[in-house]
Amino acid sequence: MKDIKTEKGKKINRKTLIVAFDIAQEKHMVYIRCPDGREEKPFVVLNRREEYDQMWERISQTKEAYGLEEVVVGFESTGPYAEPLVHYLMKKEVKVVQVNPMHTKRVKELRGNSPNKTDEKDSQVIADIIELGNYLTVVIPEGASAELRRLTQARERAVERRTMQVNQVHGLVSVVFPEFLWVMKDIKTKTAQYLLKQYPRPQDIVGLGCEGLEETLKKISRGRLGKDRAEVLYEAAANSVGVKEGQGSIVFEIKQLVSGIEEIERSIEETEERMREYLKEVPYSRYMLSIEGIGEVTVAGLIGEVGDFTKYKTAAEITKLAGMDLFEVSSGKHKGERHISKRGRPLMRKLLFYAAINAVQKGRIMHERYERYIQRGMPRMKALIAIARKLLGVLFALVREQSEYVRNYEEIPLKKVA
Repeated sequence: MKDIKTEKGKKINRKTLIVAFDIAQEKHMVYIRCPDGREEKPFVVLNRREEYDQMWERISQTKEAYGLEEVVVGFESTGPYAEPLVHYLMKKEVKVVQVNPMHTKRVKELRGNSPNKTDEKDSQVIADIIELGNYLTVVIPEGASAELRRLTQARERAVERRTMQVNQVHGLVSVVFPEFLWVMKDIKTKTAQYLLKQYPRPQDIVGLGCEGLEETLKKISRGRLGKDRAEVLYEAAANSVGVKEGQGSIVFEIKQLVSGIEEIERSIEETEERMREYLKEVPYSRYMLSIEGIGEVTVAGLIGEVGDFTKYKTAAEITKLAGMDLFEVSSGKHKGERHISKRGRPLMRKLLFYAAINAVQKGRIMHERYERYIQRGMPRMKALIAIARKLLGVLFALVREQSEYVRNYEEIPLKKVA
Protein backbone atom coordinates (compact mmCIF):
# COMPACT_ATOMS: atom_id res chain seq x y z
CA MET A 1 0.00 0.00 0.00
CA LYS A 2 1.67 3.20 -1.13
CA ASP A 3 -1.14 5.76 -1.07
CA ILE A 4 0.88 8.03 1.21
CA LYS A 5 1.48 11.66 1.86
CA THR A 6 5.09 12.19 2.76
CA GLU A 7 4.71 14.26 5.88
CA LYS A 8 6.39 13.10 9.07
CA GLY A 9 3.98 12.74 11.97
CA LYS A 10 4.10 14.27 15.41
CA LYS A 11 4.81 12.30 18.55
CA ILE A 12 1.70 10.67 19.94
CA ASN A 13 0.11 12.60 22.83
CA ARG A 14 -1.24 11.21 26.10
CA LYS A 15 -4.80 11.07 24.82
CA THR A 16 -4.17 8.85 21.80
CA LEU A 17 -4.85 5.14 21.42
CA ILE A 18 -2.38 3.36 19.12
CA VAL A 19 -3.60 0.46 17.00
CA ALA A 20 -0.89 -1.31 14.97
CA PHE A 21 -1.46 -3.89 12.24
CA ASP A 22 0.89 -6.50 10.83
CA ILE A 23 -0.67 -6.95 7.40
CA ALA A 24 -0.91 -10.27 5.55
CA GLN A 25 -2.86 -11.53 2.56
CA GLU A 26 -5.75 -13.18 4.38
CA LYS A 27 -5.44 -12.10 8.02
CA HIS A 28 -3.90 -9.27 10.02
CA MET A 29 -2.38 -9.18 13.49
CA VAL A 30 -3.83 -6.33 15.59
CA TYR A 31 -2.10 -4.78 18.60
CA ILE A 32 -3.66 -2.07 20.82
CA ARG A 33 -1.61 0.15 23.14
CA CYS A 34 -2.67 2.93 25.51
CA PRO A 35 -0.56 6.08 26.11
CA ASP A 36 0.45 4.89 29.60
CA GLY A 37 1.88 1.66 28.20
CA ARG A 38 -1.04 -0.60 29.00
CA GLU A 39 -1.73 -2.98 26.14
CA GLU A 40 -4.05 -5.69 24.94
CA LYS A 41 -2.90 -9.10 23.81
CA PRO A 42 -2.46 -9.08 20.00
CA PHE A 43 -5.32 -10.73 18.13
CA VAL A 44 -6.04 -11.80 14.56
CA VAL A 45 -8.63 -10.26 12.24
CA LEU A 46 -9.62 -11.83 8.92
CA ASN A 47 -10.51 -9.93 5.74
CA ARG A 48 -14.23 -10.18 6.45
CA ARG A 49 -16.82 -7.47 7.15
CA GLU A 50 -17.97 -9.08 10.40
CA GLU A 51 -14.36 -9.41 11.57
CA TYR A 52 -13.69 -5.74 10.79
CA ASP A 53 -16.82 -4.71 12.68
CA GLN A 54 -15.83 -6.78 15.72
CA MET A 55 -12.33 -5.29 15.62
CA TRP A 56 -13.72 -1.75 15.47
CA GLU A 57 -16.06 -2.44 18.36
CA ARG A 58 -13.10 -3.62 20.41
CA ILE A 59 -11.08 -0.51 19.52
CA SER A 60 -14.00 1.77 20.39
CA GLN A 61 -14.56 0.07 23.74
CA THR A 62 -10.87 0.41 24.65
CA LYS A 63 -10.87 4.08 23.69
CA GLU A 64 -13.95 4.76 25.81
CA ALA A 65 -12.75 2.69 28.78
CA TYR A 66 -9.55 4.70 29.12
CA GLY A 67 -11.09 8.08 28.29
CA LEU A 68 -8.97 8.67 25.19
CA GLU A 69 -9.71 11.28 22.54
CA GLU A 70 -8.03 10.02 19.38
CA VAL A 71 -7.20 6.75 17.62
CA VAL A 72 -4.15 6.36 15.39
CA VAL A 73 -3.99 3.16 13.35
CA GLY A 74 -0.81 2.23 11.52
CA PHE A 75 0.68 -0.48 9.37
CA GLU A 76 3.78 -1.32 7.38
CA SER A 77 3.94 -0.81 3.61
CA THR A 78 2.57 -4.09 2.21
CA GLY A 79 1.41 -3.57 -1.36
CA PRO A 80 -2.31 -4.15 -2.00
CA TYR A 81 -3.09 -6.37 1.00
CA ALA A 82 -3.87 -3.46 3.32
CA GLU A 83 -6.24 -1.64 0.96
CA PRO A 84 -9.58 -3.19 2.05
CA LEU A 85 -8.73 -2.56 5.70
CA VAL A 86 -7.55 1.01 5.05
CA HIS A 87 -10.67 1.89 3.07
CA TYR A 88 -12.76 0.52 5.93
CA LEU A 89 -10.85 2.51 8.56
CA MET A 90 -10.90 5.76 6.56
CA LYS A 91 -14.66 5.87 7.13
CA LYS A 92 -14.13 5.81 10.90
CA GLU A 93 -12.94 8.56 13.24
CA VAL A 94 -9.29 7.55 13.13
CA LYS A 95 -6.01 8.79 11.75
CA VAL A 96 -4.48 6.22 9.39
CA VAL A 97 -0.69 6.21 9.09
CA GLN A 98 2.02 4.09 7.49
CA VAL A 99 5.55 3.20 8.61
CA ASN A 100 8.64 2.45 6.54
CA PRO A 101 9.55 -1.29 6.47
CA MET A 102 13.21 -0.32 6.88
CA HIS A 103 12.38 1.39 10.18
CA THR A 104 10.51 -1.71 11.32
CA LYS A 105 13.48 -3.93 10.55
CA ARG A 106 15.90 -1.71 12.48
CA VAL A 107 13.69 -1.11 15.50
CA LYS A 108 12.81 -4.81 15.69
CA GLU A 109 16.32 -5.75 16.86
CA LEU A 110 16.10 -3.28 19.74
CA ARG A 111 13.29 -5.37 21.21
CA GLY A 112 15.14 -8.18 22.97
CA ASN A 113 18.34 -7.53 20.97
CA SER A 114 17.19 -10.16 18.48
CA PRO A 115 16.18 -10.21 14.80
CA ASN A 116 13.49 -12.79 15.67
CA LYS A 117 10.38 -12.20 13.53
CA THR A 118 6.79 -12.97 14.53
CA ASP A 119 3.50 -11.29 13.63
CA GLU A 120 2.94 -10.31 17.27
CA LYS A 121 6.39 -8.76 17.57
CA ASP A 122 6.03 -6.93 14.25
CA SER A 123 2.77 -5.28 15.29
CA GLN A 124 4.36 -4.16 18.57
CA VAL A 125 7.37 -2.73 16.73
CA ILE A 126 5.04 -0.81 14.40
CA ALA A 127 3.35 0.66 17.50
CA ASP A 128 6.78 1.70 18.84
CA ILE A 129 7.55 3.57 15.61
CA ILE A 130 4.15 5.29 15.57
CA GLU A 131 4.61 6.36 19.18
CA LEU A 132 7.87 8.09 18.20
CA GLY A 133 6.09 9.97 15.41
CA ASN A 134 8.03 8.29 12.59
CA TYR A 135 5.10 7.69 10.27
CA LEU A 136 3.57 8.99 7.06
CA THR A 137 -0.06 10.02 6.76
CA VAL A 138 -2.13 7.90 4.37
CA VAL A 139 -4.00 9.68 1.59
CA ILE A 140 -6.57 7.71 -0.44
CA PRO A 141 -6.97 8.89 -4.06
CA GLU A 142 -10.57 9.60 -4.98
CA GLY A 143 -12.62 9.90 -8.15
CA ALA A 144 -10.64 10.31 -11.37
CA SER A 145 -7.33 10.23 -9.47
CA ALA A 146 -8.16 6.78 -8.11
CA GLU A 147 -9.05 5.56 -11.60
CA LEU A 148 -5.81 6.98 -12.99
CA ARG A 149 -3.79 5.19 -10.33
CA ARG A 150 -5.32 1.83 -11.24
CA LEU A 151 -4.96 2.46 -14.96
CA THR A 152 -1.35 3.60 -14.58
CA GLN A 153 -0.50 0.43 -12.70
CA ALA A 154 -2.39 -1.71 -15.23
CA ARG A 155 -0.50 -0.07 -18.09
CA GLU A 156 2.84 -0.68 -16.37
CA ARG A 157 2.02 -4.36 -15.88
CA ALA A 158 1.09 -4.63 -19.57
CA VAL A 159 4.37 -2.95 -20.57
CA GLU A 160 6.28 -5.43 -18.40
CA ARG A 161 4.46 -8.36 -20.03
CA ARG A 162 5.26 -6.98 -23.47
CA THR A 163 8.93 -6.57 -22.57
CA MET A 164 9.08 -10.15 -21.33
CA GLN A 165 7.56 -11.51 -24.54
CA VAL A 166 9.77 -9.31 -26.73
CA ASN A 167 12.82 -10.72 -24.95
CA GLN A 168 11.55 -14.25 -25.57
CA VAL A 169 11.11 -13.49 -29.27
CA HIS A 170 14.66 -12.10 -29.38
CA GLY A 171 15.97 -15.34 -27.94
CA LEU A 172 14.09 -17.55 -30.40
CA VAL A 173 14.84 -15.44 -33.49
CA SER A 174 18.54 -15.44 -32.61
CA VAL A 175 18.42 -19.22 -33.06
CA VAL A 176 16.58 -19.56 -36.38
CA PHE A 177 17.35 -16.21 -38.05
CA PRO A 178 19.93 -14.21 -36.02
CA GLU A 179 20.60 -11.75 -38.85
CA PHE A 180 17.00 -10.53 -38.70
CA LEU A 181 17.68 -8.76 -35.41
CA TRP A 182 20.47 -6.52 -36.69
CA VAL A 183 18.65 -5.72 -39.93
CA MET A 184 15.26 -4.86 -38.41
CA LYS A 185 16.65 -3.85 -35.01
CA ASP A 186 13.34 -3.17 -33.18
CA ILE A 187 10.93 -6.11 -33.28
CA LYS A 188 8.22 -4.00 -31.61
CA THR A 189 7.58 -2.24 -34.93
CA LYS A 190 4.60 -3.34 -36.99
CA THR A 191 6.83 -4.18 -39.96
CA ALA A 192 9.08 -6.48 -37.95
CA GLN A 193 6.10 -8.18 -36.33
CA TYR A 194 4.43 -8.73 -39.70
CA LEU A 195 7.57 -10.33 -41.13
CA LEU A 196 7.99 -12.57 -38.09
CA LYS A 197 4.41 -13.81 -38.42
CA GLN A 198 4.37 -14.25 -42.20
CA TYR A 199 8.03 -14.93 -43.09
CA PRO A 200 9.83 -16.00 -39.89
CA ARG A 201 12.48 -18.26 -41.48
CA PRO A 202 15.38 -17.22 -43.74
CA GLN A 203 14.05 -19.47 -46.52
CA ASP A 204 10.69 -17.68 -46.32
CA ILE A 205 12.40 -14.36 -47.06
CA VAL A 206 14.43 -15.90 -49.88
CA GLY A 207 11.28 -17.48 -51.33
CA LEU A 208 9.59 -14.09 -51.36
CA GLY A 209 12.34 -12.71 -53.58
CA CYS A 210 14.06 -9.35 -53.31
CA GLU A 211 11.43 -7.49 -55.32
CA GLY A 212 8.58 -9.11 -53.43
CA LEU A 213 10.27 -8.27 -50.14
CA GLU A 214 10.69 -4.65 -51.25
CA GLU A 215 6.98 -4.35 -52.08
CA THR A 216 6.02 -5.92 -48.75
CA LEU A 217 8.27 -3.59 -46.76
CA LYS A 218 6.95 -0.51 -48.57
CA LYS A 219 3.35 -1.54 -47.98
CA ILE A 220 3.64 -2.49 -44.31
CA SER A 221 5.92 0.42 -43.35
CA ARG A 222 3.89 2.90 -45.44
CA GLY A 223 6.88 3.87 -47.52
CA ARG A 224 9.42 4.26 -44.73
CA LEU A 225 11.29 1.12 -45.77
CA GLY A 226 12.09 0.10 -49.31
CA LYS A 227 14.73 -1.21 -51.67
CA ASP A 228 17.81 -0.65 -49.48
CA ARG A 229 16.40 -2.46 -46.46
CA ALA A 230 14.97 -5.22 -48.65
CA GLU A 231 18.35 -5.91 -50.24
CA VAL A 232 20.11 -6.07 -46.88
CA LEU A 233 17.49 -8.38 -45.37
CA TYR A 234 17.40 -10.62 -48.46
CA GLU A 235 21.18 -10.96 -48.46
CA ALA A 236 21.15 -11.74 -44.74
CA ALA A 237 18.50 -14.43 -45.25
CA ALA A 238 20.33 -16.00 -48.18
CA ASN A 239 23.47 -16.38 -46.07
CA SER A 240 21.87 -17.01 -42.69
CA VAL A 241 23.58 -19.20 -40.11
CA GLY A 242 20.26 -19.96 -38.43
CA VAL A 243 19.64 -23.42 -37.01
CA LYS A 244 17.32 -25.67 -39.03
CA GLU A 245 16.86 -28.52 -36.54
CA GLY A 246 13.68 -27.99 -34.54
CA GLN A 247 12.96 -24.91 -36.63
CA GLY A 248 9.27 -25.65 -37.07
CA SER A 249 8.55 -25.68 -33.35
CA ILE A 250 10.55 -22.50 -32.76
CA VAL A 251 8.70 -20.70 -35.56
CA PHE A 252 5.38 -21.86 -34.08
CA GLU A 253 6.30 -20.28 -30.73
CA ILE A 254 7.57 -17.08 -32.38
CA LYS A 255 4.21 -16.60 -34.11
CA GLN A 256 2.35 -17.17 -30.85
CA LEU A 257 4.53 -14.68 -29.00
CA VAL A 258 4.21 -12.03 -31.72
CA SER A 259 0.42 -12.41 -31.64
CA GLY A 260 0.59 -12.01 -27.87
CA ILE A 261 2.67 -8.84 -28.22
CA GLU A 262 0.14 -7.38 -30.65
CA GLU A 263 -2.69 -8.15 -28.22
CA ILE A 264 -0.79 -6.51 -25.35
CA GLU A 265 -0.16 -3.42 -27.48
CA ARG A 266 -3.87 -3.13 -28.23
CA SER A 267 -4.53 -3.41 -24.50
CA ILE A 268 -2.00 -0.65 -23.79
CA GLU A 269 -3.66 1.61 -26.37
CA GLU A 270 -7.09 1.03 -24.81
CA THR A 271 -5.70 1.70 -21.34
CA GLU A 272 -4.06 4.93 -22.47
CA GLU A 273 -7.31 6.08 -24.07
CA ARG A 274 -9.14 5.54 -20.77
CA MET A 275 -6.36 7.44 -18.99
CA ARG A 276 -6.90 10.39 -21.33
CA GLU A 277 -10.63 10.38 -20.62
CA TYR A 278 -10.18 10.39 -16.83
CA LEU A 279 -7.45 13.03 -17.15
CA LYS A 280 -10.07 15.45 -18.49
CA GLU A 281 -11.87 15.16 -15.13
CA VAL A 282 -8.84 16.46 -13.20
CA PRO A 283 -9.16 20.28 -13.28
CA TYR A 284 -5.48 21.07 -12.74
CA SER A 285 -4.21 18.67 -15.44
CA ARG A 286 -4.27 21.46 -18.05
CA TYR A 287 -1.59 23.37 -16.16
CA MET A 288 0.70 20.35 -16.22
CA LEU A 289 0.00 19.73 -19.91
CA SER A 290 1.07 23.29 -20.72
CA ILE A 291 4.70 22.12 -20.55
CA GLU A 292 5.90 21.23 -24.05
CA GLY A 293 7.00 17.61 -24.32
CA ILE A 294 5.00 16.36 -21.33
CA GLY A 295 2.23 14.23 -22.81
CA GLU A 296 -1.18 13.17 -21.60
CA VAL A 297 -0.14 9.65 -20.62
CA THR A 298 2.79 10.96 -18.56
CA VAL A 299 0.63 13.54 -16.77
CA ALA A 300 -2.12 10.98 -16.19
CA GLY A 301 0.45 8.57 -14.78
CA LEU A 302 1.94 11.17 -12.45
CA ILE A 303 -1.47 12.21 -11.14
CA GLY A 304 -2.32 8.55 -10.63
CA GLU A 305 0.90 7.92 -8.72
CA VAL A 306 0.64 11.07 -6.58
CA GLY A 307 -3.08 10.74 -5.95
CA ASP A 308 -3.76 14.47 -5.75
CA PHE A 309 -1.14 17.18 -6.25
CA THR A 310 -3.26 19.66 -4.30
CA LYS A 311 -2.90 17.60 -1.09
CA TYR A 312 0.77 18.53 -0.78
CA LYS A 313 2.06 21.72 0.79
CA THR A 314 5.65 21.75 -0.51
CA ALA A 315 7.65 20.40 -3.43
CA ALA A 316 9.89 18.61 -0.90
CA GLU A 317 6.96 16.45 0.23
CA ILE A 318 6.09 15.34 -3.27
CA THR A 319 9.77 14.80 -4.11
CA LYS A 320 10.04 12.48 -1.12
CA LEU A 321 6.94 10.61 -2.26
CA ALA A 322 8.78 9.81 -5.49
CA GLY A 323 11.86 8.68 -3.55
CA MET A 324 13.87 11.45 -5.23
CA ASP A 325 14.85 13.23 -2.02
CA LEU A 326 18.63 13.52 -1.64
CA PHE A 327 20.91 12.03 1.00
CA GLU A 328 24.65 11.72 1.54
CA VAL A 329 26.91 9.74 3.84
CA SER A 330 29.78 11.87 5.17
CA SER A 331 32.17 11.25 8.02
CA GLY A 332 35.02 13.39 9.30
CA LYS A 333 36.94 14.81 6.37
CA HIS A 334 35.16 12.56 3.92
CA LYS A 335 32.43 14.32 1.98
CA GLY A 336 30.03 11.78 0.50
CA GLU A 337 28.26 12.12 -2.83
CA ARG A 338 24.57 12.90 -2.86
CA HIS A 339 22.15 10.27 -4.13
CA ILE A 340 18.39 9.96 -4.35
CA SER A 341 16.90 7.84 -1.57
CA LYS A 342 14.68 5.65 -3.83
CA ARG A 343 12.39 5.18 -0.81
CA GLY A 344 9.27 6.11 -2.67
CA ARG A 345 7.13 5.15 -5.62
CA PRO A 346 9.34 3.53 -8.30
CA LEU A 347 6.82 3.98 -11.11
CA MET A 348 6.62 7.70 -10.34
CA ARG A 349 10.42 7.92 -10.66
CA LYS A 350 10.27 6.07 -13.97
CA LEU A 351 7.65 8.46 -15.36
CA LEU A 352 9.68 11.48 -14.27
CA PHE A 353 12.87 10.05 -15.75
CA TYR A 354 11.32 9.55 -19.19
CA ALA A 355 9.67 12.96 -18.94
CA ALA A 356 13.13 14.39 -18.24
CA ILE A 357 14.53 12.70 -21.37
CA ASN A 358 11.87 14.49 -23.43
CA ALA A 359 12.38 17.79 -21.62
CA VAL A 360 16.14 17.95 -22.37
CA GLN A 361 15.75 17.58 -26.13
CA LYS A 362 16.96 20.53 -28.17
CA GLY A 363 14.42 23.34 -28.01
CA ARG A 364 12.63 21.89 -24.99
CA ILE A 365 12.34 23.60 -21.60
CA MET A 366 15.19 21.83 -19.80
CA HIS A 367 17.72 21.63 -22.63
CA GLU A 368 19.85 24.58 -21.55
CA ARG A 369 19.86 23.56 -17.89
CA TYR A 370 20.84 20.00 -18.86
CA GLU A 371 23.70 21.28 -21.02
CA ARG A 372 24.96 23.39 -18.09
CA TYR A 373 24.99 20.31 -15.88
CA ILE A 374 26.97 18.38 -18.48
CA GLN A 375 29.47 21.23 -18.93
CA ARG A 376 30.09 21.20 -15.18
CA GLY A 377 31.18 17.59 -15.49
CA MET A 378 28.03 15.98 -14.15
CA PRO A 379 27.45 12.44 -15.51
CA ARG A 380 24.54 12.28 -17.95
CA MET A 381 22.48 9.94 -15.80
CA LYS A 382 22.91 12.14 -12.75
CA ALA A 383 22.04 15.21 -14.85
CA LEU A 384 18.82 13.56 -16.04
CA ILE A 385 17.87 12.75 -12.44
CA ALA A 386 18.51 16.38 -11.49
CA ILE A 387 16.28 17.46 -14.39
CA ALA A 388 13.56 15.03 -13.27
CA ARG A 389 13.64 16.57 -9.77
CA LYS A 390 13.47 20.07 -11.23
CA LEU A 391 10.64 19.10 -13.56
CA LEU A 392 8.62 17.72 -10.66
CA GLY A 393 9.10 21.01 -8.83
CA VAL A 394 7.86 22.96 -11.86
CA LEU A 395 4.80 20.71 -12.21
CA PHE A 396 4.00 21.14 -8.53
CA ALA A 397 4.36 24.94 -8.82
CA LEU A 398 2.02 25.07 -11.82
CA VAL A 399 -0.67 23.16 -9.92
CA ARG A 400 -0.20 25.21 -6.75
CA GLU A 401 -0.39 28.53 -8.60
CA GLN A 402 -3.04 27.31 -11.06
CA SER A 403 -0.88 28.65 -13.83
CA GLU A 404 0.14 27.62 -17.31
CA TYR A 405 3.82 27.26 -18.09
CA VAL A 406 5.62 30.29 -19.47
CA ARG A 407 8.92 29.82 -21.32
CA ASN A 408 11.89 31.38 -19.51
CA TYR A 409 10.01 30.89 -16.24
CA GLU A 410 13.10 31.85 -14.22
CA GLU A 411 12.85 35.43 -15.48
CA ILE A 412 9.11 35.69 -16.10
CA PRO A 413 6.51 34.99 -13.37
CA LEU A 414 4.16 32.09 -14.01
CA LYS A 415 1.20 33.15 -16.13
CA LYS A 416 -1.86 33.27 -13.89
CA VAL A 417 -4.93 31.74 -15.48
CA ALA A 418 -8.12 33.71 -15.05
